[in-house]
Amino acid sequence: MSRPLVDGGSLGRVGIWSGQFDFSPAGVVREAVAELDELGYPTVWTGEVKGREVLVTAGLMLAATSRITVATGIAQILARNPLTMAAGQLALAEAYPGRFLLGLGVSHAELMQIRGAPYTKPLGQMAAYLDEMDRMAAEQYRAVPPEGTPVRVLAALGPKMLELARDRADGAHTYFVPPEHTAAARKTLGSGKLLVPEQAFVLDTDTERARELARRHTGSYLRLPNYTNNLRRHGYGDDDFANAGSDRLVDMIVPHGGPEVLARRITEHLDAGADQVAVQVLDYDRRGLPRRQWRELAPALLAL
Repeated sequence: MSRPLVDGGSLGRVGIWSGQFDFSPAGVVREAVAELDELGYPTVWTGEVKGREVLVTAGLMLAATSRITVATGIAQILARNPLTMAAGQLALAEAYPGRFLLGLGVSHAELMQIRGAPYTKPLGQMAAYLDEMDRMAAEQYRAVPPEGTPVRVLAALGPKMLELARDRADGAHTYFVPPEHTAAARKTLGSGKLLVPEQAFVLDTDTERARELARRHTGSYLRLPNYTNNLRRHGYGDDDFANAGSDRLVDMIVPHGGPEVLARRITEHLDAGADQVAVQVLDYDRRGLPRRQWRELAPALLAL
């Protein structure tokens, strides 16, 4: 059975991406995601590193809301076997029809070492995992199934993983990318496949202060070769990667300013072929949720 094409419009043009939920107790997570729902944001994305198991987080968020779509960005395939992943996706899709989107990814060798999981050939690992996940869903899953085939996207940066996302999933979720990458990804995916890039942002007009916060973010990702190798394809080099990022790279990956600056960058991604842009607002509090910024940005972003 072929997977259905995704109507990107059903997810809205702008979503919220945050890895900060792990630093808040469950009650605060419920309140925060309920507020996002009330503000009108159509989608919230969250991932997993060393905090809550992401499918548990998704269930927590779905139970606390009535409308918003919850997406994983991403669920690490090496953190759970294919039957467990399929069971989690199918259970959430059945319980919350049309409101759960599973983003899958191989993640990074550095992060998989924490789990004691082998990180060998990411493309082959993902293809084999999808084969087994589909087989398990068809042959082994015994609970009440959802109606239709639930949506999945792959974390993808390079051309070959994007091709796999085109051929074996409903599209791709990209991260730490400039709009030029979005244009290239759309060309590889073709039409009819979902493309959701993440876009980080600092809501602050003070350039020196905002770049300092931005470098706290870029510095952690520029240590991972998956991201630097991808940025090299778009004209960035060693000088851009040094000292947590050159001004040129930092301002591209994490722009700063007022809502109009973010709206322009989102529009660049949309014009390049994105269906939705998942906005990650950075906060000066390392463990805080940027709820004030989400409220302040909502009128501009939801008007796009």
